[in-house]
Amino acid sequence: MTRDTDREARYLYCIIKCEDERSFDGLQAIGGDGDQVYTVVHEDLACVVSHSPDMKYDNTRANMMAHETVIEQVMIEEGFTVLPVRFGTVTRKDSPSPEGDIRHKLLESRFKEFQNLHNEMEGKVELGLRALWRDEKAIFDEIVAENKEIRRVRKSLMGRMDRAPEATHWDRTRIGEMVKAAMDAKRDREAKKLLSRIRPITDKVRENKIIMDRMVLNAAFLVDKRREEAFDELVKRLDEELGERMVLKYTGPIPPFNFCEIVVAWEED
Repeated sequence: MTRDTDREARYLYCIIKCEDERSFDGLQAIGGDGDQVYTVVHEDLACVVSHSPDMKYDNTRANMMAHETVIEQVMIEEGFTVLPVRFGTVTRKDSPSPEGDIRHKLLESRFKEFQNLHNEMEGKVELGLRALWRDEKAIFDEIVAENKEIRRVRKSLMGRMDRAPEATHWDRTRIGEMVKAAMDAKRDREAKKLLSRIRPITDKVRENKIIMDRMVLNAAFLVDKRREEAFDELVKRLDEELGERMVLKYTGPIPPFNFCEIVVAWEED
């Protein structure tokens, strides 16, 4: 039984400036069924899509990677400025014309918005930087040395370690809270120092969630391609200066996932 792809939905990856209907050979569409990745065009805007069942895509690593990889390859290998569409976006349920919806209900109706956004993102890339304490114990020792009250409570607690746990519960809880507050304050100070060095050569900065105790900074930067080399050199200098204290994890260039996400809410007829 042959598959009737015309009746299927379309999965949306990104929006680009492109006047031609074209396909992207070699790109692996989400779902792994060998579907072709191609463009749906309105004037000089195009949406990069592939055929897809009408379904909700789970946020699995494989699905997320497939979505992001198509966008990255359209940007890096094909040279387009990309406006990423939110993961899991498909055309309207039971639409008689999925490509018509993309052309008229998305590209045409939001044409000026996408043109302006494309102009804002053109010639820019996203670079990522994470900074982590190299030695958490050394940072803890710094905090104890810097904080008289933590030293006092810690000394008092160590003198009562032979007592039942419930007898020292309050002090153990208190010192944990004090250390956490001091650690958060130190992290904030160190992150601000890093950002003060980096921010002047970037267009935009987004600070993302800290996802582990060792992490000092988790940030994305929108950078003009003409400044990418300068950004590389700055990260290299920071790594040389802070290498004994921090581990720097530098990523990119990638599409501007942290600075542009097209959200589609299909209007019903």
